[in-house]
Amino acid sequence: MKVYHGSLECVDMTEITQSNLYLLLPSKVSWLADMLCAEKQISVIEAMRQIYTSDMYKQLEQESTKRWHEGPVALYQEWMNNNEILTPKTTYHSSLIVHN
Repeated sequence: MKVYHGSLECVDMTEITQSNLYLLLPSKVSWLADMLCAEKQISVIEAMRQIYTSDMYKQLEQESTKRWHEGPVALYQEWMNNNEILTPKTTYHSSLIVHN
């Protein structure tokens, strides 16, 4: 199967390579973020920030690790075993609310 993206460059989807791996990651991150939001009651933005800055994502975006084949539930279970969910700190100053 061939997929065309914005530049009309043809990407062959018969095999996952470093150059087409980016097509798989958004759906995995979305599922993982939804699960984190529901479980830990944090915002979607905070969940995605934590995912994209994690060691797990660094591994996931490297085709050579083969982590891309793992499903969102397996990734979520690993996340919960290995990561502390950080709640954004809120500082109240006069009438301003500052998120750190």
